[in-house]
Amino acid sequence: MQPTIAKRDVTKHILKTFNIHMSKKLGQNFLIDENIVNGIVRAADIQQGETVLEIGPGIGTLTQGLAEAGANVVAVELDSRLIEVLAKTLEGYENIRIVHGDILKVNIAAEVDAPRFKVVANLPYYITTPIIMGLLEQRLPVDSLVTMIQKEVAERMVASPGGKEYGALSVAVQYFTKPEIMFAVPPSSFIPSPAVESAVIRCVVRDKPAVDVADERLFFRVVKAAFSQRRKTLNNAMKTMGVAGEVIQQALAAAQIDGTRRGETLSLVEFAAIANAMQLK
Repeated sequence: MQPTIAKRDVTKHILKTFNIHMSKKLGQNFLIDENIVNGIVRAADIQQGETVLEIGPGIGTLTQGLAEAGANVVAVELDSRLIEVLAKTLEGYENIRIVHGDILKVNIAAEVDAPRFKVVANLPYYITTPIIMGLLEQRLPVDSLVTMIQKEVAERMVASPGGKEYGALSVAVQYFTKPEIMFAVPPSSFIPSPAVESAVIRCVVRDKPAVDVADERLFFRVVKAAFSQRRKTLNNAMKTMGVAGEVIQQALAAAQIDGTRRGETLSLVEFAAIANAMQLK
């Protein structure tokens, strides 16, 4: 219906026509590679008529690809300057609805009127984690999240115990989802080109969390404490929870975890064992 937006000349024409200057504050980098758009759509496995929540449509590059694949797209855009642009670049697509708002504040359940939906987005680097964790913690009826993010962050999300990339984010994402890096995206795929590589990651939301915990809030307190001072042993790092040392020692003993280990060596099962042991106190 419209020229393909995911091309350098088309994108530059749109930006010039509407006198749009990229906002560093909002982490704006516009995608100009049609192959990457198609790759994201394939990674999301879009089926005709299913609902997709897109975060930060920008000038409509990925939005167009999702709509062409047959998705009913609800796109939430924070930048008020781009609402007018989107109305023009996506003119004629009846399966797209633009919502002007902050994804961290929008009532998603009210805006996305569907029993199940997928999330697809090219996320700003500076706010990737709050957005992804916010969506997961709300327990929304999301089947999967396919997002383009900083490659380094994607590697942290899929990391296994023992490596330097493994941390609280790894545990949190893997607790809620099954994450998989789909492909890398070079800086040349954007204007302006970011200083780092990007990657597309698919997180399939689990029917239930990866481990059973009696108190989810306590579980994440344990995880946060264990990684708060990476060079310290669990015996010392977990003191940041404000819990008596005796309680920590007893919980570690009950969970059969050596207190001289460090947080980055623990699996989700072991973190759950510690939290559940503390729950008994």
